[in-house]
Amino acid sequence: MSFDAKAFLRTLTEEPGVYRMIGEGDVVLYVGKAKNLKRRVSSYFQRTQLSPRIAIMVGQVVRVDTTATRSEAEALILENNLIKSLGPKYNILFRDDKSYPYIALSGDEFPQIFYHRGGFKKGVRYFGPFPNSWAVRDTLHLMQKIFRLRTCEDTTFSNRSRPCLLYQIQRCTGPCVGLIEKEAYAADVRLASLFLGGRHTDVVDDLSKRMQEASDRLAFEQAAAYRDQIRNLQAVLHKQFVESARDEDVDVLAAIERGGLVCVNLAMIRGGRHLGDRPLFPANAQGCAPLDALVAFVEQHYQDHPLPGRILVNLDPAPVREALEAVVEGKVVVVAARYENERAWIGMAENNAGLALLVREQESSRGEQRLEALRDALQLADVPRRIECFDISHAMGEATVASCVVWDGSAMKKSEYRRYNIAGITAGDDYAAMRQALTRRYEKVAAGEGVRPDLILIDGGKGQMGVAREVLAELGLDIMMFGVAKGESRKPGLEELVFPDGREPVHMRPDAPALHLIQEIRDEAHRFAITGHRARRAKARNTSSLEDIPGVGPTRRRKLLAAFGGIAGVRDATVEDLCRVDGINRHLAEQIYNALR
Repeated sequence: MSFDAKAFLRTLTEEPGVYRMIGEGDVVLYVGKAKNLKRRVSSYFQRTQLSPRIAIMVGQVVRVDTTATRSEAEALILENNLIKSLGPKYNILFRDDKSYPYIALSGDEFPQIFYHRGGFKKGVRYFGPFPNSWAVRDTLHLMQKIFRLRTCEDTTFSNRSRPCLLYQIQRCTGPCVGLIEKEAYAADVRLASLFLGGRHTDVVDDLSKRMQEASDRLAFEQAAAYRDQIRNLQAVLHKQFVESARDEDVDVLAAIERGGLVCVNLAMIRGGRHLGDRPLFPANAQGCAPLDALVAFVEQHYQDHPLPGRILVNLDPAPVREALEAVVEGKVVVVAARYENERAWIGMAENNAGLALLVREQESSRGEQRLEALRDALQLADVPRRIECFDISHAMGEATVASCVVWDGSAMKKSEYRRYNIAGITAGDDYAAMRQALTRRYEKVAAGEGVRPDLILIDGGKGQMGVAREVLAELGLDIMMFGVAKGESRKPGLEELVFPDGREPVHMRPDAPALHLIQEIRDEAHRFAITGHRARRAKARNTSSLEDIPGVGPTRRRKLLAAFGGIAGVRDATVEDLCRVDGINRHLAEQIYNALR
């Protein structure tokens, strides 16, 4: 089909909106937003200086669909939603499996300071984001050393009768047992908040004032404690300020390309402290220029994360600033490095991006070699690009969980892992569990909704393979698969590959690259399954069956668990034993006794 661009462009509106480039078979090639739909879409068909990547895309267009919106803000939201739901081939995407970590201060009477990742809760103050968990834990360790705030959970805090080890080693002031006044603890919380907010000078001045006041009162031990706090703080600030003499928040972005791969490295400077780097690799970025990747990153990243005071970039800041102004409200400061410390930060970011690309290239090359070895070992027609592996985990039939992990291209693709909580089967029936997991995964593929793998691995022998063959036959799917049976004494390197067509099992050399790939994928499936099983089992065991008994509220539940040392003790108690607990009459004791049987 040929696309008559001139005729289509004559019909376009000049309102803001979203456009979708459609290829053959109604495949969505690209989704974009525009302040002026006519001007933006026309640029694809009237420009002669298109990049090779965009030129290829335009050559595949058979239709352009548009949606006019009332404002640019609506266009931005719609574009974001469509990209997430459609996954267009030519959109540069930055996928991040995890949210950025934060440090949080709870809103309790004696606030807890803790590591946080995920959604925000009302009443809790969050500081960050930090580029990685190491930066958070390092800062938390510093906060414990200087401000001595509690890190324990509320359940532990409310049930302490004497201070814990952290108090003994001077990492906590012992608020759980009343060893610090509420007002004094609140003052420490205030200083910690100032510090996390980058106001280091204010913290040092406050501590200096306290030290002087304690000295004037002849409270020399307290003055010495403040002196030590100031020394620790100054030592840390001297060590971590690098070349910055200001309490500033800066994001440093460096995008570089090597061998067809693009990496955007994000370094965060908070309060003048360099908190580390985070390399990010865009999807669908084949042939994309570093500047395009950098623009795509800021458009996506700052929709969900707060804007710092400044953004330093290693490329032309103008298009980055223009893209960012369309995404966020308020003043946007995007600049190139000008001063010595800024050039040092950019240099570090570029170096780390280069190192991350080198690692990715090595991993990709190693992955390709192992995939080719697997193809040769199994005598496959093509190299399997997408491999899915299943495993079952349970403890004597309790809390059965099936895992599905994905190897895609050259590495494990954790964003596509899936767990299945198995229910409605005989406890310990691995075959039924495998049947349920495979059915739930591949009935979507049979319906045309899921991604079809090139190869399926089953952690198991002939029995599991028989089940897998039956499930795929029932669903009308023909996908290559084999089982990985553990060898003698379950020793790694002695595995045998079991096939559904009844041919003889295959043994590989312990040093074979193909076997190493199979082991890596199989071990990851096992790890993912057992982690899910343990979490499900812990949740079931930690959720007290007392919660389902009428008349047993939180107060009575706490008294019962305290009296008998846990749910197991309550379950073993007689009716007479239960009656001895304050607030439990005989009628309620009989209800509890019968409910736990």
